[in-house]
Amino acid sequence: MSAWQVLSPGVQTTVQDQGRHGWRHLGVARAGAMDPSALAMANRLVGNDEGAAGLEIALQGPRLRLPRACRIALTGATVQARWNDVPLPMGRPIDLPAGELALGPLRDGARAWLAVAGGIATPAVLGSRSTDLRGGFGGVDGRALATGDRLPVGEVRREVAIARQPAFPAWWIDVDDPWTADRHVLRYVPSALPAALMLAAQVWRTHPNSNRQGVRLRGTGLPAGTGDGVSEPVAVGTLQLPPDGQPILLLADAQTVGGYPRLGHVIACDLGRAAQLRPGEPVHFEPVTLDQARSLAREHAYRLARLRIAIAQRVQA
Repeated sequence: MSAWQVLSPGVQTTVQDQGRHGWRHLGVARAGAMDPSALAMANRLVGNDEGAAGLEIALQGPRLRLPRACRIALTGATVQARWNDVPLPMGRPIDLPAGELALGPLRDGARAWLAVAGGIATPAVLGSRSTDLRGGFGGVDGRALATGDRLPVGEVRREVAIARQPAFPAWWIDVDDPWTADRHVLRYVPSALPAALMLAAQVWRTHPNSNRQGVRLRGTGLPAGTGDGVSEPVAVGTLQLPPDGQPILLLADAQTVGGYPRLGHVIACDLGRAAQLRPGEPVHFEPVTLDQARSLAREHAYRLARLRIAIAQRVQA
């Protein structure tokens, strides 16, 4: 098994897969990719199972030394990627020989995902290789990458000898950019809280103190009421309303219970949009009904099915 060497870690690069499921009743967060579908499609591009672990890159990517040939793919926000100073494209499989892979700043979004054939083979913890930053486990010692880290890469049943970019046209151009499009609009199912519909009455901005646990919002504070503060289950996508009236959208590393009143829930297919919000960017919330949420979920599933078919038709082993 080969291992990539981390020459510089970027702002926050973590090992992630599809997350840690079935443990929330014990207080264990889901973790996993902030946009699971983006990582899943990157894995498909390199021939992995969708559940393989890859790297999630925030704002500025790492520099990595590749000791042997490999196949990679990048999805998500556009990242300035170079192999030995040769520019690399997004959204397609790329075969690379040994060398240095440099991932620079991200444009038009906050996060990108890197998959490698064979997957990142760090040890699984509670059934997942995902990094839980709040819990301090999974991935590489439960933290973001640091200079000098070594990332084991799983074995694949083929050899890659030269750098090439397999013939792969812009296969999703007819379904729009599936990762960063419309990230400034999030749809949600409102709760019965009086302030729930007031959320949609203004444009909010993301607070610089946002992270994988949640996006903090800034705007004209909403009336928080006099809730009893009894902790209740929360989920990824829950919109909480703290006493200061500034909402919080819970994301992949969210806690499992909370006592703040809940404004509602952002629909699952829009959570990937929330992952792309950069500090200080505007975001508007649109209320939808449960029936509309189900319809949007079906549309999202249909789009992903089309992407899977397109990849299967064009990726060459």
